[in-house]
Amino acid sequence: MRYGLLGLPLAFVALPLYVILPNHYARAFGAPLALLGAVLLAARLVDAVLDPWIGRWCDRLFARSVRAVMTATGTAAVVLALGLWGLLFPPAAMREAGVATLLTWMGLLLAISYTAFSVVSVAHQSWGARLGGNEVQRSRVVAWREGLALLGVLIAAVLPGTLGLGATVWAFAALLSIGWWAWGRSARPAAHRPQGAADGWHSSPLRQPAFLRLLAVFVLNGTASAVPATLVLFFVQDRLQAAPAIEPAFLATYFLCAALSMPLWVRLVPRLGLARTWLAGMGLSVAVFIWAATLGTGDVWPFLVVCALSGIALGTDLSLPGAMLAGLVGQLGARGQREGAYFGWWNFATKLNLALAAGLALPLLALFGYVPGARDPAALQTLTIAYCLLPCVLKLLAAAALQTLVIRPAQRAALLSPTH
Repeated sequence: MRYGLLGLPLAFVALPLYVILPNHYARAFGAPLALLGAVLLAARLVDAVLDPWIGRWCDRLFARSVRAVMTATGTAAVVLALGLWGLLFPPAAMREAGVATLLTWMGLLLAISYTAFSVVSVAHQSWGARLGGNEVQRSRVVAWREGLALLGVLIAAVLPGTLGLGATVWAFAALLSIGWWAWGRSARPAAHRPQGAADGWHSSPLRQPAFLRLLAVFVLNGTASAVPATLVLFFVQDRLQAAPAIEPAFLATYFLCAALSMPLWVRLVPRLGLARTWLAGMGLSVAVFIWAATLGTGDVWPFLVVCALSGIALGTDLSLPGAMLAGLVGQLGARGQREGAYFGWWNFATKLNLALAAGLALPLLALFGYVPGARDPAALQTLTIAYCLLPCVLKLLAAAALQTLVIRPAQRAALLSPTH
């Protein structure tokens, strides 16, 4: 609980940064979708490129002392809270100077905020991976972190629509302080002194075929999830034409069901294993989004069911891949030394997913005639294809990659094992 609590504010801030911010700038400030998508893509790519370096730096901090880790992350947490305020409430001078100046402000502040977020999250994930354990124990550690993270998302989904963006920022700052304090008093990983050559290219995670295979699956699956996360408010407001008051219910249902499903998925791990349990979640997600493509104006209650079922599928994406990576780090003999490097590249992939989703989906929607507030049938059909069917194609590709690149090699290795 003390370790996982920091996951709550980190996920809390992710919703405003990745879901609310594009919609907020498009509707409140009139930012064109194509230009907005380009700025989001650039900021997220800069952030993604920095993550592997941040991971290596975190490994050095862990090698120095836990106190060094906590000092660095505490400083980054302050920067992150200030950055969120500046993004949601840009100065009047920036707003009055025109769209180009406003989006330049947004891009620069996003890059700073993303970097601060990465420092805290990579260090936090590395800490959990360093605790070790078997498949069930690793999945439990990740499930606590991600379960509390979903609670943070639920709070973030409700607060902006009920108390406003100002209260959202203050609540985030308070929760971040509490989470950081509790983390510093949680179970500490065993101390390991890294080998002298640990920072060389020959020891890079990108030199490990097993890691690259898992990373490829993670990228495909993550992009499939990032596209609807970027477009959900547009789909709700224009395709369903739902009342603004119901929007928090959609997001809350989605994330609440994800949180409630995680213990059930973890209980399946001893029977199916981490990889096959994740595969089952992918299959459920595809079935749900195919159904979502049939929805139209006024289908509020069916979409609530879509949110519930897709949230259940999300439980596997949140609790299992990180546990698989933690196990892989141990299998490769890097536990206690290289977790930061691995999770740095892992977060790079996560940011790349979000960058591709915003940088490709929004400009493509604009290219095919969709603008926020559109009611033209062709434009709405384009929105439906982007929100529902494109993620299905990507999920199916991810499932095929998981079976081919991860599950089958593991089966072959088990057959060749002397203990088999």
